[in-house]
Amino acid sequence: MSLETWYHVSFDKKKIYREASPPNGKAWKDELLWEDITQICFKPSDLQSSDEIYIFTIKRPESYLIPTEADGGSNLWGEIIERGYFDAELAIEAAHASEGVYCWPGDDDDDEEPVE
Repeated sequence: MSLETWYHVSFDKKKIYREASPPNGKAWKDELLWEDITQICFKPSDLQSSDEIYIFTIKRPESYLIPTEADGGSNLWGEIIERGYFDAELAIEAAHASEGVYCWPGDDDDDEEPVE
């Protein structure tokens, strides 16, 4: 069963929504506010697995993981870049990589603020 059939992500002006019904696990759903985002990291993968988006917020120390192959995952990635929560040039660099983790803002970008 492909990831996009059981993991769904969507968003509106204020929130990002995740909902999953894993084939051998318990269904769950949650949401987060755009305004609570403090950092986003992108982990590229090889052709055998999905790229991953890690969203960090002020609400909890751990990130929210969203695979780009989830239903709505690539649309969310585009929206993240469009809203300025991740640098477009860094996104291009990350898209061409097959390993590593790319975060925005980075440690030296603390003065950068996302735009709505």
